Amino acid sequence: MQQQEPLQNLESLFESAGEYAETRLELLKLKATKNASEILSVFVSKLILLFILSIFIMVLNVGIALLLGDWMGKAYYGFFVLAAFYLIAGLIFMAFKNKWVKEPVANSIIKKIYS
Repeated sequence: MQQQEPLQNLESLFESAGEYAETRLELLKLKATKNASEILSVFVSKLILLFILSIFIMVLNVGIALLLGDWMGKAYYGFFVLAAFYLIAGLIFMAFKNKWVKEPVANSIIKKIYS
């Protein structure tokens, strides 16, 4: 009878360890799901905001181009001026894209995943 008691304790210990491992795995799955859903919800909300902001900027740019064109005498001159402005802005952005976009985005994603 005494030999069976340590065996029963060992079986109970293995059962508890198995249950602990299953619970731990379920907790990890829940945390991963929570982090993924938070990242996705932030991404979608920022994408919608970016879309609305893009429409605003496009309409504003057409207005500015027409205004500049009116001041310069020909409507299409304003569009050329804005095109040149955006070309210069794009070149500057390309030069600094890693510092301004890549690093901050990567850091925020990593911070969000490991929080």
